[in-house]
Amino acid sequence: MTATFTELGLSELTLKALNELGYEEPTPIQTQTINLLLQGQDVIAQAQTGTGKTAAFALPIIEKLDENVRATQALILTPTRELAMQVAEAFHSYGKYRRLSVLPVYGGQPIERQLRALRQGMQIVVGTPGRVLDHIRRGTLELQKVQFIALDEADEMLDMGFVEDIESILKEVPEDRQMALFSATMPTQIANLAKRYMQQPQRITIKAEQTTVPQIRQVYYEVGRRDKFEVLVRVLDYERPTSAIIFCRTKLEVDSLGQRLSARAYSAETLHGDLNQGQRDRVMALFRGEKVELLIATDVAARGLDIDHVSHVINYDIPLDPESYVHRIGRTGRAGRTGCAITLVTTRERRLWQMIQKVTGASLQRMPMPTIEDVIERRQEQFKDSIRDTLNQAGLERFLILVEELADEFSPAEIAAAAFKMLLGPATEETEDKLAGFEDSEVDYDRPASRLRRERESERQPGTGIERGMSRLYLKVGWNDGVRPGDIVGAIANEGNIPGRSIGAIEIHDDFTSVDVPSSEANRVMRATQETRIRNKKVLPTLAGPFPESWKETGQVNPDREKTGPRSERETERNGVGNGENSRAVSVVRAPHKERSYTQPRRAKNEGSPRIEKERERVEIPSKEKSQTSRKGIAETPRKEEAKQGAKSFTKVKEGVGVKPGPRAARKRKEAEKNLRKK
Repeated sequence: MTATFTELGLSELTLKALNELGYEEPTPIQTQTINLLLQGQDVIAQAQTGTGKTAAFALPIIEKLDENVRATQALILTPTRELAMQVAEAFHSYGKYRRLSVLPVYGGQPIERQLRALRQGMQIVVGTPGRVLDHIRRGTLELQKVQFIALDEADEMLDMGFVEDIESILKEVPEDRQMALFSATMPTQIANLAKRYMQQPQRITIKAEQTTVPQIRQVYYEVGRRDKFEVLVRVLDYERPTSAIIFCRTKLEVDSLGQRLSARAYSAETLHGDLNQGQRDRVMALFRGEKVELLIATDVAARGLDIDHVSHVINYDIPLDPESYVHRIGRTGRAGRTGCAITLVTTRERRLWQMIQKVTGASLQRMPMPTIEDVIERRQEQFKDSIRDTLNQAGLERFLILVEELADEFSPAEIAAAAFKMLLGPATEETEDKLAGFEDSEVDYDRPASRLRRERESERQPGTGIERGMSRLYLKVGWNDGVRPGDIVGAIANEGNIPGRSIGAIEIHDDFTSVDVPSSEANRVMRATQETRIRNKKVLPTLAGPFPESWKETGQVNPDREKTGPRSERETERNGVGNGENSRAVSVVRAPHKERSYTQPRRAKNEGSPRIEKERERVEIPSKEKSQTSRKGIAETPRKEEAKQGAKSFTKVKEGVGVKPGPRAARKRKEAEKNLRKK
């Protein structure tokens, strides 16, 4: 008979935390390990990832820790920073009702932040061997009061060349400390390490088993990082889950994804640790009652959910380890039902994904991205299945009478087709509209991202400055109304019901603003924002075409005019001088790197940048007539003027032909280019 957590001798506070996390009974490795560690014995445990080993050593540490001592009492070594973060998060979850301080330390994170935390006295330190040893040598991590040390995935640390670092660390901890070693395999070096540094260890071996459920169909899609949301929408429309849990890594991502899905008219709720018990109960009641189709959750919040009707689990963010993957997909395929687990894998996550596949031993199928036609065809197939189910039920007499009445005028096939159109027609058109922007992007995930970027460079519509697949709207609000880019994005995204990242370039002038939106959404956005107000003024959207005559009376610069004139003309327009106008028309680059939509072509680094182009025109003198020349006929830029304009280099021209600059000028030119890149 399997022991319970209560029988293992854990405290009430720890049991309360485990109960809230949904832990019902310990795994075999937890059953065999926790008692031994609570008794103070050293333990060598050989078990695969995904067997629950983190709780096996974390729970005894929490039980034996002295909360009143502000010094490092437990040290856990892990091979990767991802695992260090996960173990640290597990300690926080298990010890939520205790006054514990936990710190993950690893490379790639600013060391100053770790130094500040260590000075405050962290009771549990979880880290990679390299960074832990670095802190020891700096004198910032003191180990005199360490009572417990654990090596997690020791064989992985051996493969990564950490054995010498581990030995150096073990020499620094007190000899009377307790030690636990966990490893999937037991190579000779690990066995020798245990023999030298452990005291009469107890050995535990857990046989490897199939860790995933066979009745769960497991598939994955390879996606671009910026395309994840649109891919998720496409997959949701293709799969049409009756009840799905979507997993994200962070609370922030959970909230963000929930808002974006709700904006697309999906029935979605969020679940994470920041919700109080009342909010959590409300969300779970809606999901259990099948009043909400999508539940977006973090790993910790979803632990222990036991809901039979979950048809799909979607890993929006890939889990950091196989154990989390197994826990996630275990939410579906329950009570003898079949389930589907879908994972979105970005390019950077391929290696981690391969490791998860290897450890779980699951058969995972890579799926091609469904097209709009696939989505519509799948919906029609599901509709036909629903019709078959309805035909097998009773209660059709009233409708048969209606069909017989219509049969005098139309054939049965025509009547059925008309009924289908009434039911499926609007939904089909809505699906086409919703997915058209993504279809237009022509994303091919079999091509390298760098090639996709190069192909997108030339996708601007010639002579318009508008990206392909985008249309321009004019709004009758501008700087004079106190409008800022955030106001425009918020109004278009919320009222137009489109994601903010799909909004393109925004140019704010004194009395009007131009904004680019996906062409597939332009008419709908324009209709939806007819009554929208920004800063208490109606925006009165107009689709690009002839510039509105009523707006020309304001004396504003016509945005239809191509900005290809001389530099002085563009600079005059930008600075608001000339032509007797006080114009402050500025070009706002709305889409930063992290928000740029995949439907928008990306320019090469620094290519086409107004600042770069302006600098080029300033420093390059195309002919002798455009400059004052010295007696030698070589154009020179005075140093005073050079400093005034912020120039760092100049080009010498002789008789209209460029001359290679000297070493000093070349150095200045390099400095100028470097500074421009920084800006």
